[in-house]
Amino acid sequence: MTTLVFVGPTLAAAEVVRLLPAATVCPPIAVGDALRVLRLRGKARPTRIAVIDGYFERMAAVWHKELLLVLEAGIEVWGAASMGALRAAELLPWGMRGVGAIYRGFASGRLTADDEVAVAHLPAEYGYRTTSVALVDLRDAITRAAMLSAPTRARMLELAPGPFYRERSWERLAADARAAKLPGAEIDRFVAWVAKTKPSRKAADARLLLRTLAKTRIVRPRKIAVPRTWALAQLERYLAGELG
Repeated sequence: MTTLVFVGPTLAAAEVVRLLPAATVCPPIAVGDALRVLRLRGKARPTRIAVIDGYFERMAAVWHKELLLVLEAGIEVWGAASMGALRAAELLPWGMRGVGAIYRGFASGRLTADDEVAVAHLPAEYGYRTTSVALVDLRDAITRAAMLSAPTRARMLELAPGPFYRERSWERLAADARAAKLPGAEIDRFVAWVAKTKPSRKAADARLLLRTLAKTRIVRPRKIAVPRTWALAQLERYLAGELG
């Protein structure tokens, strides 16, 4: 049983393999990567893929139809935490499976914007280290922080989405809270709690996905038929080296 896990920066590769020993760790998924899975043959061909992280700005995001083609080929497709949660919610009717609170937020319509999970991060050679914090992580921490009073919590939830996704951080959140003249003692305790616990809803959901996969048997996806469009044909030709 082989599972390809597209991940980085939500979890480190070593943690992925620790939680799911059968995993083959792949970089964040991008356009074309799901079609490349279908080119694998023999023992290299996975029985399922799991999408945690994906590119969306410096290169095109994975197409929905690529993932549908993987499902059509009888390969399970799972998602959680970040790009995986988005695509799992969008493709639920066609058999992609999602895990975790973030996935449920998108599937229910409570979360609607892509920038809820967006973060800036460094390249692979730097371990995909993040340079910003996802809005879902900010919101989750604010909601769970017991030291915040109800008025402070409500105002911080209003402040969190303000900055551009690349500029969101615990430091920026604390600075904005102080500028809004929220109680300094509460903010100090919140900052100390964050430094100590390093809360991340995205990481928690990703770990839940891997633990779920570790104990879930493979079930061949239900049969679907995916239309072959002109755009899909162009992408397949490009990957085959016939274009560009």
